[in-house]
Amino acid sequence: MGFKSWIHDTNLRVARSPVGRWFRLENSGHPKERKGSFFFTELRAGLATFFAMAYIISVNSNITSETGGTCICPAESMNDHCATNTEYLLCVQEVKRDLVTATAAIAALSTFCMGLFANLPIALAPGMGLNAYFAYTVVGVHGAGMIPYRVALTAVFVEGWVFFGLTLIGMRQWLARALPASIKLATGCGIGLYLALIGLTYSAGIGLVQGGVDTPIELAGCANQYFDPDTGLCLNSEKMRSATMWVGIFCGGVLTALLMMYRVKGAVIIGILLVSIISWPRTTPVTYFPYTDLGTSMFDFFKKVVTFHPIKHLLVAQEWDISGHGSQFGLAFITFLYVDILDTTGTMYSMARFAGAIDERTQDFEGSAAAYMVDAISISIGSLLGSPPVTAFVESGAGISEGGKTGLTSCMTGIAFFISVFFAPIFASIPAWATGCTLVIVGALMAKAAADINWRYYGDAIPAFLTIAIMPFTYSIAYGLIAGILSYITLNGTAWILEKASGGRIVPPNRDESDPWSWNVPGGMFPPWMKRAAKGQKDFWRRDEENPGSYSPESLSSVQQDHRTIGKHQ
Repeated sequence: MGFKSWIHDTNLRVARSPVGRWFRLENSGHPKERKGSFFFTELRAGLATFFAMAYIISVNSNITSETGGTCICPAESMNDHCATNTEYLLCVQEVKRDLVTATAAIAALSTFCMGLFANLPIALAPGMGLNAYFAYTVVGVHGAGMIPYRVALTAVFVEGWVFFGLTLIGMRQWLARALPASIKLATGCGIGLYLALIGLTYSAGIGLVQGGVDTPIELAGCANQYFDPDTGLCLNSEKMRSATMWVGIFCGGVLTALLMMYRVKGAVIIGILLVSIISWPRTTPVTYFPYTDLGTSMFDFFKKVVTFHPIKHLLVAQEWDISGHGSQFGLAFITFLYVDILDTTGTMYSMARFAGAIDERTQDFEGSAAAYMVDAISISIGSLLGSPPVTAFVESGAGISEGGKTGLTSCMTGIAFFISVFFAPIFASIPAWATGCTLVIVGALMAKAAADINWRYYGDAIPAFLTIAIMPFTYSIAYGLIAGILSYITLNGTAWILEKASGGRIVPPNRDESDPWSWNVPGGMFPPWMKRAAKGQKDFWRRDEENPGSYSPESLSSVQQDHRTIGKHQ
């Protein structure tokens, strides 16, 4: 028996087993088996997804640890937000290690459950963009933002359960479909620019730009010792001379982009690892482990290579007394909720369509209710581990393009994330300049949504542009969304009022080119299971086509037509 024959026979045996029928593999005999889905193809696709998105372990820990986590900055060091307090920074390093474990753990659990219960090849992890909003706006660098870290985790926890409730009653799906198309497209693009800006800064990137005095933002790129002590800016003579910046640009940016151009699998991981390996020796100008107390502490942890790092500082760190943060807590909660509706729902729909799981008649996809519930519960569980909101990842497309069609792909990705939990020292030792260009590249991929915005009609174009521009310029996703929605309501609401008041005489000349919008979207507000329950169907959780004892109106009329045809022939 040759190797190919063994692969074929194994695929066939697995497909005919209970595992194959559960995941609806081809040849499983399931009425809705997914053509072209085979066991080994699904495993390979799962690994492709993992290598495409494994960067989130280091990037999320780098970004979120900027908040300081549960570490407390002494009052005497508040002037510089503990940027020079060694004891505090050592605590932050522990938080970063906790976040490596937390990110890998919640990605493993949520992705595996997505595959097992929703049977979709979609991976979940703490979301890019949302983690930046969490770190730099809600909590702020070393806690200088709107609300403390513990209160922010409470907002995330509550959001997850609100999400779960919205999913049960179908409101989440309705909101995602009812939002104006221009705002939905602009949100992804704006978040992309926001991520790119973060990747270019010092705190979580390559250090190419920094806040200015005479200008809002200035060119930087100098080593730490060449900052002007009076202004905090780079000395003019030392700009663009940082060795770590150039290593990040060429090895983490240019090389990664070239590999992506040639469709090399795992291009992002290759770029990150190359920059990290260059930065690990302690005797080079670009070392991540300088001979300081902080550098030595990081190097001692790095030398362990393989170890399980338990979460010490962040486990169940919520603060439920929000009396002193009411309005800011509400703003953070609503923004998390809204961005998640757009981000996760949009990503799931696009990935389900890519995998061929969309029902064109209903514009829904198989396992959508289970997928939304897994996502919602994962958000709350992730907050208990100290993580920002969990969301679906567009990198799932890497696995789908490798042939992944079922939940087996996600299960394999989840197992790979679980194994990565035991390599915390490696992931915790990836420097910010190794992941900065990754953020820029991810931003570039997200910006392609701008091509689909309706630029012909100003009522759609201007709100979309404001959404895109305000996000990076104010360093806040929330303000971008507020600007976009309010401008959309103002412009289009005023035009509607003028049209009604003038009896239809005052109308924008090209109003017919605007994107159609209505709150009454196809499919209605309530989910199918609720409609079936309202009709008295006892097994309301089953789709109509899966229940041999019930028929949808379309299927019933089809059956009646078949009977009439048979009668004519008899």
